Amino acid sequence: MSPTLADYLLVSGLLFTIGLAGVMLRRNIIIIFMGLEMMLNAANLSLVAFSRFNLTSVGLPNYSGQVLVFFIITVAAAEVAVGLAIIVALFRARQTTHVEDLNSMKF
Repeated sequence: MSPTLADYLLVSGLLFTIGLAGVMLRRNIIIIFMGLEMMLNAANLSLVAFSRFNLTSVGLPNYSGQVLVFFIITVAAAEVAVGLAIIVALFRARQTTHVEDLNSMKF
């Protein structure tokens, strides 16, 4: 028995929910950042699932969603580099990664 589209969407929804809970409930900026990345990967999983199960008229899978995921992963890698650099700079300036202690953007 092979997985269906509903199975992939269920896993994607669970990943998105866990990521959203991490963003909303946690106060550590690194955990919030990981939650955002988990939400992005949940969206990637649903794009690949829709791409895989959307057959063309010839009966072959449509790979346009998977190409879009490749570009999303590329942008996410750049976002991780910039985001972690900002987190390191904030930690060096304030000696904390808790969101409550970061009340202004100036150093």
